[in-house]
Amino acid sequence: MQNRNHFFATEPVGKLLLRFSIPCILSLLVSSLYNIVDQIFIGWGVGYLGNGATNVVFPITIIALSFALLIGDGCAAYLSICQGRKDNERAHKGVGNALVVAIICSLMLTLLFVLFQEQILWAFGATENTIGYAREYFQVIVAGIPFFIFGNAMNSIIRADSSPKFAMISTFVGCIINVILNPIAIFVLGWGVKGTAVAHSIG
Repeated sequence: MQNRNHFFATEPVGKLLLRFSIPCILSLLVSSLYNIVDQIFIGWGVGYLGNGATNVVFPITIIALSFALLIGDGCAAYLSICQGRKDNERAHKGVGNALVVAIICSLMLTLLFVLFQEQILWAFGATENTIGYAREYFQVIVAGIPFFIFGNAMNSIIRADSSPKFAMISTFVGCIINVILNPIAIFVLGWGVKGTAVAHSIG
């Protein structure tokens, strides 16, 4: 870790900003494509009720993302401080603690969503016409929350450990997988809204 990050103390700030900000911005842009891609394929394969159902469930992913960023960005800031102090021992402990917290938080959040599925869906705007689709989409998305939180938290930590391009590539790969699997799940396998959720979770 220490040898790989020596450039933080030697390279100009402007160059460092470009090196880290551009991959981060591209990652955020690509992440936003997940929901857009889902909406496009659901609109084609299921219809407007499917679009309405997935929008009901969309806040679930935002809540999960907020916890992932809370843990990941917090750990990234602490990791950067430790690296500046050349305190590798605390850096390693901080990353380890963050991963444990991410796992525990994701499991607790998943359990909470499973237990209060109906109340959450109705509170987020489900109707008699969309509740069926919303349940299908919700169940698969919730099953993927632990991986979603862990992956997004790790991306922040990876960027802080001087690997912004690796974090960007991992986001790109996930989006590409989502784009490939969506039409297969909807049009070939005929899974409808559930297929989109599977493609999203795998991505």
